[in-house]
Amino acid sequence: MFEGEVIGIGGVKASFKFRDAGGRDLSGGRNEVKAQTALEAIGLVVGAVSGQGLPTVDAVGYRVVHPGAKLDRHQRITEEVLKDLEEAVVFAPLHDPAVIEVIKDMMVKFPGVAHYACFDTVFHQTMSEAATTYPIPMEYRERGVRRYGFHGLSCESIVRQLRAEKELSFPKRMVIAHLGSGCSVTALVDGCSIDTTMGLTPTGGVVMGTRPGDLDPGLVLYLLRQMKGDQVAALEKMLNHDAGMVALSGMLNDMKAVREAVVKGDAQASLAVEIFTRSVKKALGGFIALMGGIDAVVFAGGIGEHDTRSRPEILAGMDDLGISVNSELNGAGGDAVRQISASDSVTAVLVVPAKEDWMIAMHVHRMAQSAK
Repeated sequence: MFEGEVIGIGGVKASFKFRDAGGRDLSGGRNEVKAQTALEAIGLVVGAVSGQGLPTVDAVGYRVVHPGAKLDRHQRITEEVLKDLEEAVVFAPLHDPAVIEVIKDMMVKFPGVAHYACFDTVFHQTMSEAATTYPIPMEYRERGVRRYGFHGLSCESIVRQLRAEKELSFPKRMVIAHLGSGCSVTALVDGCSIDTTMGLTPTGGVVMGTRPGDLDPGLVLYLLRQMKGDQVAALEKMLNHDAGMVALSGMLNDMKAVREAVVKGDAQASLAVEIFTRSVKKALGGFIALMGGIDAVVFAGGIGEHDTRSRPEILAGMDDLGISVNSELNGAGGDAVRQISASDSVTAVLVVPAKEDWMIAMHVHRMAQSAK
């Protein structure tokens, strides 16, 4: 098994790393590459994998953020499915156009091979009607306007990893904070999603890298009236690319750089971090109330797994709820499941890697085997 990773697609600098199953670097380090689009990035990965003399490809899997209202399970991509995905682009303009472009390209590169779409929304189908329904005229729900939830593949991978941990009791009531460029907080009971912060689209919920999270609907109308030219396109660009932490900090979408600015006394960066922390803390507290308590808080995603400051900041002041962090354990790194809660913490605080690629591989293998 090999893994290719392209970081910084569309940025000034992009880097490429290629590893084997043992984690051995086969690319000579993080080489600077040209990758302005997802197509260029996937071309690098396919080229690297092909160069290893692997057996014939049997199946290709894709993470699709939003499948729209018609598709409710992971499935093989047909012309009809591809048409449904194109219709769903309106729900996830930041993610879906790129993956659809990649799907079409890969279907040309690998003709006669089964291609499968794995959806980020499937995991959240256990949410109740009360959790998925917006308080707007019900005719819109009939058109597919409801809360879908995202980061489902990440949540599913976390549940599977925790069930496999022999030294940890599987938590009955759990909150997963997937914090990266995109951020969401999900409440789970017995490993099933009961509520989550993202709704119809991945722009809602807590503050994110370039997305604002939840906004007053009246503010959205106000902003729309202020836009010049194509107002809808301008507002869509703002909400997907120019809001969130980049708007608050005045910096690029990079939490590490924002943290460094905070240390140097940058007041705007400090405010950005405070607002981000506050939004996640409020979501966590709300879900604890909804579940009537909590047994585990899980951090995942780029920020959740690697930013040692965000975790204790989010959980600060929750000692009376039985949630506290061990500073030494929090500061220790690692790529496996690890517990960072203090010895007197009633609630387990865990850092668990989000393995979306792992889940896609599992689902694709299952579907491919079933098709034989």
